[in-house]
Amino acid sequence: MKVAVAAEARPVTEDLRPDSSPAPLAPALVWLMAITCGLVVANIYYNQPLLAEIGKTFGLSDTRVSLVATVTQIGYTLGLLFVVPLGDKRERKSLILALLLCAAVCMAGAAFAPTFALLAAASLLIGLFSAVPQLLIPMAASLASDEDRGRVIGKVMSGLLIGILVSRTVSGYVGAHFGWRTMFWLGAGVMVALGGILARMLPRSQPTFTGSYGSLLKSLVTLTWRLPLLRRSALVGACMFAGFSAFWTTLVFFLETTYQYHSDVAGLFGIIGASGAFAASFAGKSADRKGADHALNLGILLVLAAYGLLAGTGYYLVGLIVGVVILDVGQQMTHISNQARIFVLLPEARSRLNTVYMTASFVGASAGSFLGALAWAHFQWPGVCGVGLGFVGAAYLINRYYGR
Repeated sequence: MKVAVAAEARPVTEDLRPDSSPAPLAPALVWLMAITCGLVVANIYYNQPLLAEIGKTFGLSDTRVSLVATVTQIGYTLGLLFVVPLGDKRERKSLILALLLCAAVCMAGAAFAPTFALLAAASLLIGLFSAVPQLLIPMAASLASDEDRGRVIGKVMSGLLIGILVSRTVSGYVGAHFGWRTMFWLGAGVMVALGGILARMLPRSQPTFTGSYGSLLKSLVTLTWRLPLLRRSALVGACMFAGFSAFWTTLVFFLETTYQYHSDVAGLFGIIGASGAFAASFAGKSADRKGADHALNLGILLVLAAYGLLAGTGYYLVGLIVGVVILDVGQQMTHISNQARIFVLLPEARSRLNTVYMTASFVGASAGSFLGALAWAHFQWPGVCGVGLGFVGAAYLINRYYGR
């Protein structure tokens, strides 16, 4: 089946040069990629525990200030769509270093922003230039052997997840004690330091696509059209990320109104959710042994259970904590499994396959943030849980029935 799908898609990549793989993937390099993914993706999520503080600075309502989280994710989606495909056409190391420099400048711009409009503009660009992890993940997949690919992707994704969740803890603490602007200054410094390390240690890669930038983007449409499994994975990813973002965007508001907790405590829930990092490694191994569909279905069911628990017991601290753990474990299982099954479709086009999947996912994340904030404004916590359950239920139906 996989051979037939790949063969059908070959005309898309007639202008590809043979892939020249770098040296075998060393464990130290896997860790470097994982750490890099975590530090860069953190840029997108620093603002979530800080939304209440940012709103106070500019005198904005919860609904209005939540647009900072939404536009950051929109920027990340644009980066996925227009920058990540270049990983198949340009040398990845140089591209990554350029993106890190641009991200540092934009983080500094957000820290300095005197108006909400400028902060929103800087946030859009922060998202755009923080697409580095989605260049590194296909790179890791290309360097790994077929039998070890799921495990390697899982380990790199563990770093990504820890970055997403711990970023909320760090930014919540820094925002509460030193002000939200300090967090953006620190983020800018981290990007500069990381760029220096990667300039010395990251290997260079051989691009595989020799066509124009226009034909590169056009091939995204062709790949999506010709690969049903890619379409299904993209739709499932969009729904799962929407449900995930609806929760995390509104959590800080829920904690303030229900428990009178502020951004520092909201950030601590990132550490609680970091248990999902262990699920990333498990999901990768499970995809290698039992197939990606097994781990994917299990992950969707776990997220459905998490939202059911959050809706019923979220007003009790123990129920909220357990729900967060299950939510993050399930989300990472679905994400790793989705990526594992698309990366085998067409190895020489992995950056573009990842672009299609992750663009759809972050379109979903942006929609989830927006609808979650809207549900919070009108229906409070039950509305947020309803939005999450709706999206995850749609993911289950799509994975079970679409394109089979």
